[in-house]
Amino acid sequence: MGKLPQRKNIRLKKYDYSQAGYYFITICTKDKMTILGEIVGADDPVCPHAVMKANKFGTIVSECWNRINDIYDNVKTDAFCLMPNHIHGIIVIAEGGQGRPPLPKIIQGFKSVTTRMCFKYDLKTIWQRNYYEHIIRSEQEYQEICKYIDNNPMTWAEDKYYV
Repeated sequence: MGKLPQRKNIRLKKYDYSQAGYYFITICTKDKMTILGEIVGADDPVCPHAVMKANKFGTIVSECWNRINDIYDNVKTDAFCLMPNHIHGIIVIAEGGQGRPPLPKIIQGFKSVTTRMCFKYDLKTIWQRNYYEHIIRSEQEYQEICKYIDNNPMTWAEDKYYV
């Protein structure tokens, strides 16, 4: 049997992902399956304002995202956007509390809980193995990312995750 390919680590080397800060997260569904809902209203000539309409899986994902606030006393969620095959969100890790969990642990827990909850409806796999993160380093960058998250449903057809 040949050697298995090594998974590429996309995290910054020697960066402490439990330190206080703002983190922009994107998590895609496995094989970019459109299983979280659909974008509606984009073709409506009367009110051409596209919005994401979550299905039961999308509702579970959104509710679990919001519950992150209840799990850790020093971790909060900020801007969030559910899309048909991915999510965008900002996680804020604050100073203090009962120890700061590292970002990978937060994401692993989120993905694990959502997968278990969706499994009840015969959806066995939701997420791709990894996720994208970006450390937000300035107020301007934060504002730009929030705008991107807010506008994401309206630009779905141009989105790199569009299928």
